[in-house]
Amino acid sequence: MAVSIRLRREGAKNRPYYKVVVADSRSPRDGKFIEIIGTYDPKKPDHNSTLKLDRAEYWISKGAQPSDTVRSLIKKNKKQVASAPAKTTPEPPVPAAPAEAAPARPIAETAAGEPAES
Repeated sequence: MAVSIRLRREGAKNRPYYKVVVADSRSPRDGKFIEIIGTYDPKKPDHNSTLKLDRAEYWISKGAQPSDTVRSLIKKNKKQVASAPAKTTPEPPVPAAPAEAAPARPIAETAAGEPAES
């Protein structure tokens, strides 16, 4: 079975939106597919695609052939991941010292507030 990574068209007329899919190369463009690995919105400026790079690499290692557009998207996403600054986890805030609790009432005290006779 020849597997390809290609775009599947979604969206309305004159509003194209694509899903990046892994599919048998014999199936139609919008037909049966194996896995969805990303999206591509050509009308959106700047960063207009999302891609699971690990899954794309997995399928390519298994022999899947990416289309020219998908190959370009993979390249752009790899570049963006490499140029993105490493996320540093901020240190959690130090909890404030607990306020002093009110002095505890003696155990032998009654509900009326008077000391119980022992």
